[in-house]
Amino acid sequence: MNRLTTSWGERDLTRFPEDPRDRLRAWDAADTYLLDHLAEAAVPVTGTVVAVGDRWGALTTTLAGRPGAEVVQITDSYLGREATRANLARNAARTGAGPAAVRLLTTRDAPPERIDVLLVRVPKSLALLEDQLHRLAPAVHAGTVVVGTGMVKEIHTSTLRLFERIIGPTRTSLAVRKARLIHCTPDPSLPRDPSPWPHRYALPADAPAGVAGRTVVNHAGIFCADRLDIGTRFFLPHLPRGLAGARVVDLGCGNGVVGLAVALAEPGARLLFTDESYQAVASAEETFRASGPPAAEAEFLVGDGLADVPDGSVDVVLNNPPFHSHQATTDLTARRMFSGARRALRPGGELRVVGNRHLGHHVTLRRLFGNCEVVASDPKFVVLRAVRT
Repeated sequence: MNRLTTSWGERDLTRFPEDPRDRLRAWDAADTYLLDHLAEAAVPVTGTVVAVGDRWGALTTTLAGRPGAEVVQITDSYLGREATRANLARNAARTGAGPAAVRLLTTRDAPPERIDVLLVRVPKSLALLEDQLHRLAPAVHAGTVVVGTGMVKEIHTSTLRLFERIIGPTRTSLAVRKARLIHCTPDPSLPRDPSPWPHRYALPADAPAGVAGRTVVNHAGIFCADRLDIGTRFFLPHLPRGLAGARVVDLGCGNGVVGLAVALAEPGARLLFTDESYQAVASAEETFRASGPPAAEAEFLVGDGLADVPDGSVDVVLNNPPFHSHQATTDLTARRMFSGARRALRPGGELRVVGNRHLGHHVTLRRLFGNCEVVASDPKFVVLRAVRT
């Protein structure tokens, strides 16, 4: 557990799910810089206060319970939302505001109609920032206080141009502990254009596994928004065969191309697309509806990996795991995905993984499953297969 100390007091914060092996904090210098600025500049934190992209709830938990303020969090992350819910409950005695006192929205929900204070934690994806600013701009008025925050390496000229083009005149602060603030003055005369997202494109003619020419729908923030990523391209020819009637999970589904390939090859497979990103699951569902077999059976789940899937209920899990948590490099997410897959698989069921060769997933899989074989490899990627015994 981390203790965050700012001008607003102390808050005990953790990431979600809590894991003693996770040494990463639930907040960083960008969060503290923004919170301290609000207090030191005597920013009136009243009315509808919206925290966008608040990664683990540090901003929301700190500001919850302010007199005269309705605090709203908007996030694309299921894990971030659940961390916020847990952190609000954990600090309720300090703040006087538990989870029920805050509106927890996702990027797929309609935003508030009026925003008086807009706090933006700059995301890794410029596209997600663009989409969110377009969606929020109609609720911003001339008196809205707009402050963004991020680490120096996260804030670029393109970031500032988005604020300037969509919200109004923008400037940055000096760097403090490698973090910056973005100050934006709303300009009500700017045109309120709709978001250009989602983006649709046809998979190339040389795409493998029968997906060539199929339409992919990518909502903002999903990896490789305009092309088939090279890891998925390598994975597709090496998917398992003979899956008619099998329960197959596309774990960490992104835009759903892997699960789509299974559905096209085996229309009788029963598919589950799951991801912790609301944008990803929306993308996978729209991709499947646009390009999948009409009679194929598919479910779409936003959640913590396979936590909501019953033990021993799955035949095959397909996974291209991430190795970043925001800006931090870590294999913790992959390890949790692999552990969840082993629990959810029936005896004899298999997990098939694609990953960068240097990540060494084979070591983790052998430890968890007691076996691991290389299905295919090239100088950059490897496809691995582990069987639940």
